[in-house]
Amino acid sequence: MDSNHLGPAQGGESGVDAGDWRSQLQPDSRHQIVDRIMETLKRILPVSGPEGLSELRKIAVRFEEKIYTASTSEPEYRRKIHVKMLTLEPNSETTTALPSMPGPMASNQP
Repeated sequence: MDSNHLGPAQGGESGVDAGDWRSQLQPDSRHQIVDRIMETLKRILPVSGPEGLSELRKIAVRFEEKIYTASTSEPEYRRKIHVKMLTLEPNSETTTALPSMPGPMASNQP
């Protein structure tokens, strides 16, 4: 599995609406989100050496891809990631770090 693959989701997309938001999301945004997930995981899971970092990246990529595939909109995608990151690291630093993720993080929430 190529851990740098963050292309369009395969399968699970039905209809035009499901694909629209994904086609408009820049691949660079997904890479930035994976990097943020990596930062959070590094703080809570001790790793050492390149093998550990490689495994951590695989975890971050799989997590991001799962959320990406299951989400029906970009705000939902970003919200799900944000909420999960907050539950993984429930300290005050996370609250200030995550909203700086690219794109509208807190907008469009009910």
